[in-house]
Amino acid sequence: PAWSRLEAEVIGLFVQLSRIIGVPRSYAELYALLFLSPRTLTMDEMIQRLGISKGSASQGLNFLRKAGAIRMAHQRGRRAAQYEAVAELRHLAAGFLQDQILPQVEDSQDRLDQIARMVAELPAEDRAQASRKITMLQSWGKQTRQFLPMVVEMLGA
Repeated sequence: PAWSRLEAEVIGLFVQLSRIIGVPRSYAELYALLFLSPRTLTMDEMIQRLGISKGSASQGLNFLRKAGAIRMAHQRGRRAAQYEAVAELRHLAAGFLQDQILPQVEDSQDRLDQIARMVAELPAEDRAQASRKITMLQSWGKQTRQFLPMVVEMLGA
C-alpha cells in the first residue's frame, strides 16, 4: 500500500501497542488509519488502503466499535457506512476493560471453583499449603470483580 511515511509510522506504533494487549494486527491498522484520517472512511476504503481482507476488516471494525474505539458516522448522500476513530483515551480504556477484561475475569471464577475442588482431594499434608494459595487467588478474583466495574464506571462507559 502507498502510505505516507507518517501513516506508516503511526500504523506501526499502533501495531506495536496491539501486541501488548493481544489484539490482531489488522485491528490496530484499522484504528490507526481512522485515527489519522481527516474524514470518515468506508470499510471498502480501509480495505483498499490497508490491503486486508473483507473478513478481517469486518471483524476488526466490529471489535473496535464494541470496544468504543470507533463509531459509525452518517454523511448525507453517502450510502455506505462511514467510520471515525474515538480518540478519547478514557473511552478506549473503558471499552477495552468492559468488553475484553471483565468477561475474562468473570469466566475465571468457574476455573477457580474447579481448582478449589481439586485441592480438597489432595492428601492432607499438601492440602493446607495449596488451600492457602487458592484462597489467595479467590480473594484476588473477588477484589478484581469488585474493582474493575468501578473503574469502568469512573471512565464513563
